[in-house]
Amino acid sequence: LSTGEVLKNLNKFYKRKEIQRLGAENGLDARLFHQAFISFRKYIMESSSVSADLHIILNDICCGFVLLGHVDDLFPFFLRHAKQIFPMLDCMDDLRKISDLRLPPNWYPDARAIQRKIIFHAGPTNSGKTYHAIQRFLSAKSGIYCGPLKLLAHEIFQKSNDANVPCDLVTGEERLYASEDARQAPHVACTIEMCSTNTPYEVAVIDEIQMIRDLARGWAWTRALLGLCAEEIHICGEPAAIDLVTELMYTTGEEVEVRNYERLTPLTVLDYALESLDNLRPGDCIVCFNKNDIYSVSRQIEARGLECAVIYGSLPPGTKLEQAKKFNDPDDPCKILVATDAIGMGLNLCIRRIIFNSIVKPTVNEKGEKEIDSITTSQALQIAGRAGRFGSSFKQGEVTTMHRNDLAQLKEILSEAVPPVKAAGLHPTPEQIEMFAYHLPDATLSNLIDIFVSLSQVDGMYFVCNIDDFKFLADMIQHIPLNLRSRYVFCTAPLNRKEPFVCTTLLKFARQFSRNEPLTFDWLCRHTKWPLAAPKNIKELVHLEAVHDVFDLYLWLSYRFMDMFPDAVLVRDIQKKLDDIIQIGVCNITKLIRASQSAAAPGTAEVVSEDFPLSKTKKDARVISDRHGAASTEALSIAVEAAGLRRAKNLRPSQLGSRQEDLKSYGRGSLANRLLREGLLTQEMLRQLESEWQDQHRNGRYGFGSKRDDQHRSKETGKKRK
Repeated sequence: LSTGEVLKNLNKFYKRKEIQRLGAENGLDARLFHQAFISFRKYIMESSSVSADLHIILNDICCGFVLLGHVDDLFPFFLRHAKQIFPMLDCMDDLRKISDLRLPPNWYPDARAIQRKIIFHAGPTNSGKTYHAIQRFLSAKSGIYCGPLKLLAHEIFQKSNDANVPCDLVTGEERLYASEDARQAPHVACTIEMCSTNTPYEVAVIDEIQMIRDLARGWAWTRALLGLCAEEIHICGEPAAIDLVTELMYTTGEEVEVRNYERLTPLTVLDYALESLDNLRPGDCIVCFNKNDIYSVSRQIEARGLECAVIYGSLPPGTKLEQAKKFNDPDDPCKILVATDAIGMGLNLCIRRIIFNSIVKPTVNEKGEKEIDSITTSQALQIAGRAGRFGSSFKQGEVTTMHRNDLAQLKEILSEAVPPVKAAGLHPTPEQIEMFAYHLPDATLSNLIDIFVSLSQVDGMYFVCNIDDFKFLADMIQHIPLNLRSRYVFCTAPLNRKEPFVCTTLLKFARQFSRNEPLTFDWLCRHTKWPLAAPKNIKELVHLEAVHDVFDLYLWLSYRFMDMFPDAVLVRDIQKKLDDIIQIGVCNITKLIRASQSAAAPGTAEVVSEDFPLSKTKKDARVISDRHGAASTEALSIAVEAAGLRRAKNLRPSQLGSRQEDLKSYGRGSLANRLLREGLLTQEMLRQLESEWQDQHRNGRYGFGSKRDDQHRSKETGKKRK
């Protein structure tokens, strides 16, 4: 057969509307139809021979025997091939029923069997909404508190027991009982993922309900809202979630009572920016959105003879609490706080003034892509609202920006209404995935999830949460022999996939688990090289934080596989010791930064790596201007400059002057920082550019033109910057 004729007729087959319609009737949507055709065409074109019946059909079509052959006759062969690469086509009806997510209230028959009273406490930060809900929780015969953070759950656990209301603590990594004999107390404070939908309570409190829209964790709030078996459900959060909660409760036949609260202390947006760290006052908190800025700003503050506390997301909870305690203590000389948006919830802080170092931050969009954009109104209000907390020494709060040109935009952001929450998150359950696996026994867990999401049906009030982290872990441990339920549990482990050490350790955990060999305390100490010393530089501090995450991971798994992770008590003890070591490092963070800079070498910028390596940015993302570079690139630029000046010692005297000027321009300008933060340049690319630049100077070349051209461009750039 003529390959050209065969290819022409196959493409003709693909374009026919009748064939596409037949494909859709047999479960092939446009995406699957396209993939199946590509595979089918490749099979025919690259096979040395095909089945006799298919060869006869192709021969009749290619030879133009109209009465004997037509391209539509290829469809049975195409469908047979499609079912080989997409086995779910044979059981599509069953799979569609399993992945039908249109009626989540029906998943919780125990909650539907009672008539629940729903009370929505709506208000801004520092309005007392959660306080009133907790008072009802404490007065009830039994109750459950569901919060977004371990710190919040621990705070309620502490408050309840201090008020002589026996209360247990349940988080993913920890179980604490109010009674010494470990009997279950009538009250429990838990992280929201850990709440029980089978235990009956008199009162339930669901905190920060607006997080039901969260692309990764929203499903946990949906599950709690629809599934908790409590006579009263007290919901706390932003007014933006009222309409969605009311609609969701309408589907369960339950009415929502709304109680509105106003802020208890005034919050003022100042008419002037800070502009210089020389203008800091006691009670100030500078909010940054990445570790580079945290390191840089804290170093500059201490260079002015001031002490500052430091709080960011990857610090252990104990270290965060100690830093908060240090900042709040009126007798402690530490009066300044440098923090990320981790202070937005979970910590009680005596802040007079919030200062936004920047109003852009990395985010994750609906597709799981990371991008830079201005902070949302909800985020800005949550952070700004931490100033002037009711009951603190500051009777009113203030908010401003570090840079003058940001202030107008911050005022605009804070003045806008928070967009209403449109939809609630959902996530496939282990039971649903097991039913899928029964129909598709040869599919990997990652493929099962993909098929589930592609077939799932949701109505307008729900969305399927982002499952990229789940799929990442599923692909990572796919080669390890585990049963489906165990594999699912490992894939839901709470870890940061940007931490190579933590991911590698999870892989080792899974491999040891698959051999049915218990992961003992000695095994863990050997793999983490415990005991560990206090950090001498930033890189070592970051590693200690990763080891703390590994201990968290062990504890999390120990509550799911107690016999395979038997030494939770011992691990918790060394985790507390590690927390103390990290606290020492954070208290001396500026010394660690200086040590990192003094050891600077080509590429040392990775020591202060970004929290969020960006893969993609929005086309209309706000350009980060030069004023941000002055502070946020300080640590990076000094490291680059120090390394460059050492290399400059080897240059000829005639080159040294221009070389130093080049380095100043390169290191202290904001271009490198802008490109890094916008995701257009990675640390690896930066190192490569340094290397190429050094080679060009060594060989007397200037890359894109003559030395005169470079000097001309330098002058033009200088004019633009001025």
